[in-house]
Amino acid sequence: MSGYALRDMFLAVLSPNALLLVAAVSIIGLILLIARFKLNAIIAITIVSMLLGLAAGMDAKGVADAYTAGIARTMGQLAMIIGLGTMLGKMLAESGGANVVASGVVRFFGASRVDYAMMVAAFVIGISVFFQVGLLLLGPIAYALARETKTPILRIGLPLAAGLSTAHGLIPPHPGPLAAITTLHADIGKTILWSLFVVGPPVAIVTGPLLARWVTPGVIPTHVGMGESASAKPSAPNAPGFAVSLFTILLPVLLMLLGTAAGLLWPTDRFPGGTWQADARSWADFIGNPTVAMLLAVLVSFWTFGRACGLNSHQILRFSEDCLAPAAGVLLVIAAGGGFSMVLNASGVGEALATVGKSMHMSPLLLGWLIAGMLRVAVGSATVSVQTAASIMLPLVQADPHINKELLVLSMGAGSLLLSHVNDGGFWLVKEYFGTDIPQTLKTWTVVETGIAVMSIALILIVSPFA
Repeated sequence: MSGYALRDMFLAVLSPNALLLVAAVSIIGLILLIARFKLNAIIAITIVSMLLGLAAGMDAKGVADAYTAGIARTMGQLAMIIGLGTMLGKMLAESGGANVVASGVVRFFGASRVDYAMMVAAFVIGISVFFQVGLLLLGPIAYALARETKTPILRIGLPLAAGLSTAHGLIPPHPGPLAAITTLHADIGKTILWSLFVVGPPVAIVTGPLLARWVTPGVIPTHVGMGESASAKPSAPNAPGFAVSLFTILLPVLLMLLGTAAGLLWPTDRFPGGTWQADARSWADFIGNPTVAMLLAVLVSFWTFGRACGLNSHQILRFSEDCLAPAAGVLLVIAAGGGFSMVLNASGVGEALATVGKSMHMSPLLLGWLIAGMLRVAVGSATVSVQTAASIMLPLVQADPHINKELLVLSMGAGSLLLSHVNDGGFWLVKEYFGTDIPQTLKTWTVVETGIAVMSIALILIVSPFA
């Protein structure tokens, strides 16, 4: 009897609850391997993926093939995006563009509202850089503002982190939302519109400055944070202007929106091939492709954040090469998460969860949020949580064409921010950067992250009837 026949027999007798039990045990095992036994996350995810597939009755070769296919699919979709995004963030830092944007926003809001200023600056800059990069870019500015305005650092630091986290969890081209968009075949431009103009800003405002003012009183950092001694001094002799900095940061988003706008203006059914509208739509789709959009933005940044600021070609080359080493670890973890997602899907866990989800009569948006939230609590990584949740939700989306895929992407992105705790690298970065201990970080950062997740899904559910 073949391995796949064994799997089918296994599923027929024990599915879907047994498959969900296998998945739950696998996730718990993953937590223990990483948190208790301090095993490298890449190795832990790989081991758990193999054991999960075998426990679900898959053929041994099929397990390895599924894991490899998941890695290949994920890397093919995200490797260039992450690499180019890292280069853009590095140029932003070395030119002083991050300082320029933050200073301009502070002047606009005034010194008494520096927490709002940092939240806005972080949200804007967080569109094109990773959470960790954004925190390291803007953290020294937050400390400088805290000293100048005599404001507790957490009153400024938490809104900063909330703005970055909101952008990271909800807005493409960050890898989590982008992976979900690719898996569900959602429209990237519409997703950007919903996240950038409807859901993201109010969530960042409420969970950043307002929630931070509620959770920070009485919380005094226990030790000197690593951010207090960090330097915000850029390498470029001349800083770029505010408008130029803002334009360069937002350029990839604008180019992706261009592709969506062309599709709405010149739909395929009205303008088939051979017309100038079809040619324009084709070029707009090309330019709006995430990889092409990020490439164009990086090339522009080599001038706006590089040569125009006094950096020479050798410095630009060094910055664009040096920044890729830290991104390698991120890429490998994301790739392993993609392999895990593929094994989950191939083993039938996604179909089993879809069956259970249908029987619960729960909104698909709420179900996607809940699945991503459970995965977040289990594995810690927001990107892996969204990625895996999208694979699990795919059968439901294929069975029901009325599900709004763009809002589903946002709901899973929101769920992936739920309950940041000790198995989340961002938790430890925030803790060490601002000098808090574990209980203080749970009382502040974990509450803020959970607030982002809860308010986001609430807004999504409110606007979904109008979508």
